[in-house]
Amino acid sequence: MTTTTGALLPEKFSVLDSWVADWSLATRTERYAMRLSKNIDELSAFYDAVAPLAEEAIEYLDTLDINDLPEDATRLLNLLYSFILVSYPVNIFKQPRIPDSGAAFFNNVVEPAI
Repeated sequence: MTTTTGALLPEKFSVLDSWVADWSLATRTERYAMRLSKNIDELSAFYDAVAPLAEEAIEYLDTLDINDLPEDATRLLNLLYSFILVSYPVNIFKQPRIPDSGAAFFNNVVEPAI
């Protein structure tokens, strides 16, 4: 991973900087735990902030080498992963947990390869 000047996100996505601390998490386990720690209003606010920029962010990331992302781009990628993880609760479930699933959860032994 290449180092950058310390910007949280690439400049054109800096409007999302305030979401980095909570949502730019390296693993699915961390992202899922964050999702469960938030209420639906908090999830919706995050979703609504990222949604208008999601396609442009994907297009931007597609121009980079996934194996050598700068730190700011890695944070953006992790933010998009969190965005995807909260899309079902926001758009379908209307709650952080999957309805009628009790405490069911699958733990990953390793993160999927990119």
